[in-house]
Amino acid sequence: MKRYLLLAVLGVLTVFSVSFAGDFDTDGFDSILFIKRTPFQSTHYYTDFIDGSVDFHSSLCVLSLKDNSVKELASELKDGIIGRCNLSFDAQKVIFDYKKKLGEGFRIWEVNIDGTGLRQLTFPPDDEAARIAKYKQDWHGKYYHHTDDIQPTYLPDGGFCFVSTRCEFGILCDGQDILTTTVLYVADADGKKLEKLSNSALSESTPNVMNDGRIMYTRWEYIDNGSVTNKGLWSMREDGTGSSEVYGRNIAFPPVFWDGRAVPGSSSLFVCIGAPHMPLGVGTIMLIDSSKDRRTGDPVTYITPEVDVRHQWGWDNIPGGATKPFRPEGLIQTTKEFDGKGNTSKGPLFMDPFPLDAHRVLASYNPDKEWNAADAYGLYLVDDKGERKLIHRENGTSCWNPIPIKTRDVPKRLTGGVIDPSLAEEGESQLVVTDIYRGLDGVAPGTVKYIRINEQVSRPWTARRFWDEKDYDQQHSPISDKTHLGLKVQIGIVPVEADGSANFLVPADKNIFFQVLDENYIEVQRERTFVNYRPGELRSCAGCHENSQDLGPTRHVRPKAIRRSPSKPGPQPGEASGHRAIDYAVDVQPILDKYCVSCHGAENPKGNLNLTGEKTEYFSRSYEEILQRDLIPVIRENHPKAGNNHYLPPYTLGAHASKLFKRITDSESPCFAKLTPEERIRLTTWIDSNGQYYGTYFGKKNLKFKDDPDFRIVPKP
Repeated sequence: MKRYLLLAVLGVLTVFSVSFAGDFDTDGFDSILFIKRTPFQSTHYYTDFIDGSVDFHSSLCVLSLKDNSVKELASELKDGIIGRCNLSFDAQKVIFDYKKKLGEGFRIWEVNIDGTGLRQLTFPPDDEAARIAKYKQDWHGKYYHHTDDIQPTYLPDGGFCFVSTRCEFGILCDGQDILTTTVLYVADADGKKLEKLSNSALSESTPNVMNDGRIMYTRWEYIDNGSVTNKGLWSMREDGTGSSEVYGRNIAFPPVFWDGRAVPGSSSLFVCIGAPHMPLGVGTIMLIDSSKDRRTGDPVTYITPEVDVRHQWGWDNIPGGATKPFRPEGLIQTTKEFDGKGNTSKGPLFMDPFPLDAHRVLASYNPDKEWNAADAYGLYLVDDKGERKLIHRENGTSCWNPIPIKTRDVPKRLTGGVIDPSLAEEGESQLVVTDIYRGLDGVAPGTVKYIRINEQVSRPWTARRFWDEKDYDQQHSPISDKTHLGLKVQIGIVPVEADGSANFLVPADKNIFFQVLDENYIEVQRERTFVNYRPGELRSCAGCHENSQDLGPTRHVRPKAIRRSPSKPGPQPGEASGHRAIDYAVDVQPILDKYCVSCHGAENPKGNLNLTGEKTEYFSRSYEEILQRDLIPVIRENHPKAGNNHYLPPYTLGAHASKLFKRITDSESPCFAKLTPEERIRLTTWIDSNGQYYGTYFGKKNLKFKDDPDFRIVPKP
């Protein structure tokens, strides 16, 4: 509270500026666009708009390097908060996000570089008041579940991209359901024709345009991975097609690759901030060379190696820590020994890097103060030789988001490759796999017969608890017993040809990931990330590869699968529909009741293993005992939260690695059961799901609600 009072006082102080621009090679610009405000007081790198908005006083400014004067733009908005800004390609306009007051969301605004033409581009949805009334959760008087439009950037076609909470999804690991997801949107130049480009279950942030016209952004994800590590740089075309990783998905440290920007004139070099998961998105400046092996730390050069951005919480569970090379877990900061605690609570800390070339960046820099001190950050010229040259600082407040005011070439507009209008009308996309065995080391050709198509479902605000129920291990709506936090739904299976090729349809605008299956419909390998295919998009991939940079020519001149029409996802044997929820009580417990409970019942169970369906506080007795005894292999997304995103070879997860499955199917085992093919597929599909219990976010899960009609509802097929 003292901190907030101090910030409120600082908001009315007269602010004096100090500039030391001096002489440096400006590459043709003589002024810098920047934002003047105190730091967001955020608890996480992605919650500036939720709990970071404290001091309502800011300015959008232009610093002259000729005379060190500062001109304020959009002074009419000085009593609100300006978050982030970007400059148009012709250097004539500035786009930025702005919050007027508590209880209202951020909106996108625009102003000419000379201060004229101020206008608002996005507005609250028509039902904003009803939304706030329905979902309102007052987090310390700061956030009411209004919509927020933030972090805009101009697009080559004249429109703009931004991230927004209009998707109305909640962060999966937030039991209170206060933390809100932001995903990518685009709009035309007037803020009309808003279109959602992605459907992520976790936040996307800081979009910027690459030199080839694609949008680069930070994507947080976890599908059977540690929950705080997968925040890498991704890219997509401005229509949302062609989504692809740039770098960071298999790198556990730093956990966040944030605010990526392309180095001028380069197709493979980018700068970004390496930051901790919490609190603010400040940290070290990294140069990324995406032409190098992205499954290692080789692409990374630390421009500011003196910054140790490890968050001490969660790292004790990772072998080797972050001070030693430990490539299997992707710990890449090895340039210097640290004390093991990290220094993210105090400078040196950097933010908002804007590359002038591959060696120099403009950035916000806090040399030595607390991360959230009002006047901690100034504008600096930073290079990879160790120079940190002060350009401008303000007394009593901080400076952010420096952008040279100079024209840039407009990248060629990239639209979506090949689009099939008939597929788009059906809400489908098409994928061709030329050789599934590319990347499946140790898997003999002919092994893979099917691909199981799955979706990670984003959790909608409509699934919110409007009743009194405590959180379960940070899960707002429990899905599993500490295995994974997001709901998985099966879309169906498609065949793989004898040569390893496949040609099939997937639903568009879904978070789609795959499992490759053998002839018994058992997982051989799992895709632990997702792709959001756009309507009508036609895509191809070389195989079940781990690194596309390692792929050479395919061994097929004309894969068999492309000689036929694409397959539609269908059911496995015993399923009425391939598109169905995976639910333990429906899929697994009946099998245990039929074959296992006679020996492993509630009274004197063999091996002290109780496999009855007795309901526990959140799950069931059999489910909890199976997991506690490690009878199925699982990735625990919260235990530990860091790590767990390194490459796993085929057969590491799923039923092939399951003790439970081996005991039931081994004819020499005392637990051998003559399962029907349909029963076996139900059981193995569940094991392959990483131990999901519930098939829906909806319904009351706690046992105290057992008499409620919404208690543990069974999902519809």
